[in-house]
Amino acid sequence: MIPMNQQPHPAGHLSPQESRWYIPYLVFAKWVAISLIVGLCAGLVGVLFHLVLEWCTVTREGQPWLLWLLPLGGIVIAALYKYIGKDQDRGTNMVLAAVRSPQEVTAVTGPLIFLSTALTHLLGGSAGREGAALQLGGCIASQLGKVFRLDEKDAHVIVMCGTSAAFAALFGTPATAAIFALEVVSVGLMYYSAIVPCTLAALTGAWLAGQFSIPPTSFSLSAVPAIGPLSLLQIALLGLLCAWVSNLFCFAMHRATSLAKQWLPNALVRAAVGGALIILLTLLAGSRDYNGAGMEVIARAIGGQAVPWAFLLKILFTAVTLGFGFKGGEIVPVFFTGATFGCAAGALLGLDPGFAAALGLIAVFCGVTNCPVTSVILGVELFGAQGLLCFAACCAVSYMLSGYGGLYGEQKIVYSKLKAEFIDIKAR
Repeated sequence: MIPMNQQPHPAGHLSPQESRWYIPYLVFAKWVAISLIVGLCAGLVGVLFHLVLEWCTVTREGQPWLLWLLPLGGIVIAALYKYIGKDQDRGTNMVLAAVRSPQEVTAVTGPLIFLSTALTHLLGGSAGREGAALQLGGCIASQLGKVFRLDEKDAHVIVMCGTSAAFAALFGTPATAAIFALEVVSVGLMYYSAIVPCTLAALTGAWLAGQFSIPPTSFSLSAVPAIGPLSLLQIALLGLLCAWVSNLFCFAMHRATSLAKQWLPNALVRAAVGGALIILLTLLAGSRDYNGAGMEVIARAIGGQAVPWAFLLKILFTAVTLGFGFKGGEIVPVFFTGATFGCAAGALLGLDPGFAAALGLIAVFCGVTNCPVTSVILGVELFGAQGLLCFAACCAVSYMLSGYGGLYGEQKIVYSKLKAEFIDIKAR
């Protein structure tokens, strides 16, 4: 990306090719065709992935003894990555790097993340699904880019299309999926040239999920406060607290990974120990709420019911699961953390617990991803537009006060959060 304070051409003019009147229409037609193909391919895989994970969740809940196989599952996952030569795999960071550099998402990434995430969910690891969706979509799109013989710049855009389509197919939130792909790579700048491809791919992925009767993720809010001085103060305070929780979440993820590798250099041993720790934590917690993604706990929190310390336990379970070598995403655990924290903290601040859970979900997501626009759109797609102003206020506070950390080390924060200054640093 070219910073806004730099000129794209020495003379500050469009190139001769771009200045021709018909060029936008040709480019538009090209990306309509490519986006539809990518949306169908990545969306179909996203649908299959959703169905497999649903089966894994139902099977795990019906067969509680599967949890005892988690150490063995960890060994299998670590062995797969080691055998195929992907033991240094960087997950979603690899997809972000592929959007910004010549690095590509290798063909083997898709099958690996599909299988390993399914195994993690089946046996009771604490993980989400969107990290796998981003990698699956990026992998498929990257391979299609080779088939279409796209140049380097267009290859970056098609990867963004793939991530949008797979994300939308899994969650049923196409606007969020499209804007997330534009916003997450370089905070402070958006890849507006990809807005049509990503939007069409996301809409195609979401439509395809609908054809398989997969409902979009959505919740009902019962109490949205009127905007006023008191409610804005309460919302701002919750945004501040969510910024702190997002920092804690990111710290726990990064710290668990570094300590696990330091203490247990052998990946197979590390995964086995991680599986054993999850079993121990489950027994100590006396609940299976923290295994798997935890969507049912999120629904209860938005309904106004959450254990006050649930967010801390979910952070711990997820840090151990992903830090010790299991695979999956962080975003659904972020939703869990934000919703349960918001439910508990909102009641203390005088907010309706269910509404505060919704605010917490999007504000903690905002803090860990550094994507305020995506977060507000996510709030609208999940909870409806009646809370739009509240969502915007809470996310704005969380974004500004969450600092320069984040889940993804390859994410670039291009402009300062505090003033109009070009900083161009990686998220810490």
